[in-house]
Amino acid sequence: MAQESMKLVSPQMHGDSRMPRKYTADGQGAVKDVSPPLEWYAVPPDAVTLALVVEDIDGLDDPLVPWTHWIVVNIPPSAKGLPEGFSGGNADNLAGVKEGVNDWKVPSWRGPKPPPDGHRIRFRLYALDCDLQLGNKVTKEKVLEAVESHVVGEADLIVLF
Repeated sequence: MAQESMKLVSPQMHGDSRMPRKYTADGQGAVKDVSPPLEWYAVPPDAVTLALVVEDIDGLDDPLVPWTHWIVVNIPPSAKGLPEGFSGGNADNLAGVKEGVNDWKVPSWRGPKPPPDGHRIRFRLYALDCDLQLGNKVTKEKVLEAVESHVVGEADLIVLF
């Protein structure tokens, strides 16, 4: 029997609706830049670790270069997701998990600033066959280089903001 494809979802976001404002740089009242909750299913059995890369795929300055909002690496494959507000301190609750540097040069979630015409943000989860040893400064480039030779599964969630 063929294995089910890996899936990435959020109980608060759907591909056909806008990202709730509390997850954006504009915020909702006093609440802003909260990392959204994510859940995943059907992680391949040979996965040793998971890595998450979140980007604005419509780009801010150059449509050829996506803007990176969040990177999380060395997520145990036994984890079923990341709770709302995981970024910025709660990463310590999962041993070995590390947040990478986004395009603001900080290791945390930084929500998008919604443009008038709307953009799409892609959450991409990779299942890898090894732990990532990327040094003290985890970057998107280092993660994507490792993904090239170690990916055993991946899943996307694309939402509007």
